[in-house]
Amino acid sequence: MTFCEEQKKSPFAMEEAKSILRDALKVLGKKHFAFISHANSFPSEYGKNTGFGTSNSQAAKKLMNFLSGVFTDIQLGPSGKTKSIDASPYTGTIFSNNPLFIDLEQLTTDEWHNILSTDTYNAICENNPNKNENRTAYSYIFNKQEEALKEAFENFKKADCSELKSKFEEYKQKNAFWLEKDSLYEALIVEHGNDYWPMWKSETDKSLFNPQNEEQKSQYQARIDELKQKYNDIIEYYSFCQFVISVQNDKSREYAQSKGLKMIADRQVAFSDRDNWAYQAYFLKGWCLGCPPDYFSKDGQMWGFPVMDPEKLFNEDGSLGEGGILMKELYKKMFTENPGGVRIDHMVGLIDPWVYVSGKKPKIEEGAGRLYSSPEHPVLSRYAIATEDELNHEVEADKEERILKLTDEQIRKYGRLVEKIVIGAAEEVGLDKDSIVCEDLGTLTMPVVSVMKKYDLQGMKLIQFVVPEKSEHPYRCKNITPRSWAMVGTHDNEPIAMWANATVNTEAGYLNGKNLAEDLYPDASAEEREQIAVRVSKDAHFLTQLKLVELFACKAENIQVFFTDFLGLYDVYNRPGTSGDKNWSLRIPDNYEEVYCNNLKEGKALNLPLILKLAIEARGHEFANKHSEIIKRLESIM
Repeated sequence: MTFCEEQKKSPFAMEEAKSILRDALKVLGKKHFAFISHANSFPSEYGKNTGFGTSNSQAAKKLMNFLSGVFTDIQLGPSGKTKSIDASPYTGTIFSNNPLFIDLEQLTTDEWHNILSTDTYNAICENNPNKNENRTAYSYIFNKQEEALKEAFENFKKADCSELKSKFEEYKQKNAFWLEKDSLYEALIVEHGNDYWPMWKSETDKSLFNPQNEEQKSQYQARIDELKQKYNDIIEYYSFCQFVISVQNDKSREYAQSKGLKMIADRQVAFSDRDNWAYQAYFLKGWCLGCPPDYFSKDGQMWGFPVMDPEKLFNEDGSLGEGGILMKELYKKMFTENPGGVRIDHMVGLIDPWVYVSGKKPKIEEGAGRLYSSPEHPVLSRYAIATEDELNHEVEADKEERILKLTDEQIRKYGRLVEKIVIGAAEEVGLDKDSIVCEDLGTLTMPVVSVMKKYDLQGMKLIQFVVPEKSEHPYRCKNITPRSWAMVGTHDNEPIAMWANATVNTEAGYLNGKNLAEDLYPDASAEEREQIAVRVSKDAHFLTQLKLVELFACKAENIQVFFTDFLGLYDVYNRPGTSGDKNWSLRIPDNYEEVYCNNLKEGKALNLPLILKLAIEARGHEFANKHSEIIKRLESIM
């Protein structure tokens, strides 16, 4: 890499420096250091910006080269197929991958028998309205990618590539159990001129995989056969896109592993419209998954996602039901494709989900409740694990303190989906429970806490969300446990510098300063700590620095850093509860090396040598003296 020429090169440009950083991370007890970036945020090479990032491009390989040697993992976002009107990856399909992640440039090469013309590819890059910005152009590329892939498919059918076509047939057979449904849905979109199945006029087409009796089963199968024949080309095209992305993903994964990096997948709590249609027989009719009323939403959050029927997840004898088998197949696919593991979004949704009546608000007075913790509920009581005797009836059903106690057997029941499906799937592909990253932020009911503890699962500690008034708050440095993933923020949060600017000159700023002074300056006097607290309360840059020191000084074995905090970008990737093309659109700049270098000199980017040095010193004089040699080595690359 040839940047930062005026001063010392960035430590990320020198192998010797990377070795020093690895040793420092080891001294601090860090096992994993993950870089968070959804694939759509990956950069492009100059002149090759189609409008959407992908982990399969040449630019992605260069980014991996840049990160390798220090970072151990890349935390991606959900990879499912999204809709033209919604860029959120958290509403994508559970099995099908997003064709937007196909690297079009590869299809113009001999490897793919030049099935896409260079003229088409170049025109997409040239006409990208955001080609000079680090923003995706979602609406633009959604349509252009489709046009390009259809051209590639037509040429693929005519190409003399027997080996590639043979692999395509093998892929379809291997993935038939989900690919048949997903591709058939694509045919029905054309049939009905609408991609939202509840609006289709044919009741048969709405329920093709949900027959109620043998007569319907025979009738529906005949309809499926009819559609396959009528829309064979559309079905084949959909399958072709899934095949291409699968081949490219495999190669990218191999390349990442050759650089010492593993990909961590992201399993969203939602099911897409396509999944809802295909697997509606496994969902609890008339109920949706959501969030109870809280500080941020007085009426709760109406997510509208379907809820897996507990009686379809497990049979009476405890074995997996049809829905449980489906979920296990999903996790097996994810663990197989992502040896770094899987981040489970909204862990509460697997253990103690909040559900509400479809068409109503997720409020208690309108019938909402926790699926497995509502023994007093007229409908949900049949699924209750906790009993009425174990409830604190003075506390409302949506509060964390609702359940007073649980037996070990009850905890097992709350955790059986985690144990038998998630952990079971990981073990079947040769991974262990440490490959499971649990997003357990927000409301943590007793069942969630108990299951996490029983199965020794690793949750998240978001130090930006610390409540400074609470000395024992779990997100504070001194309280963060080793078996966890710590971070200053996720894809849903402002960069730490933006948070710091909003926090200084407030009471919270001073209280944060007091905590940081106590936790990071253990050998300081009371007077010195007070001076630090006052400085923190007024100096956003100092507060930012100390929060980053806190991240590495804490005892968490695993660390994640979002790309905005690493590069020093003062921008937001996602603002929850908002929509529009700007959301989910922020990308790593194509000239990220230059950006990183410049922001490093200005004190904006993550100065890892400095932060690690300060983190070691924050462990106290005795610890710092023991590791004085690594401190000197860090100083040599600062």
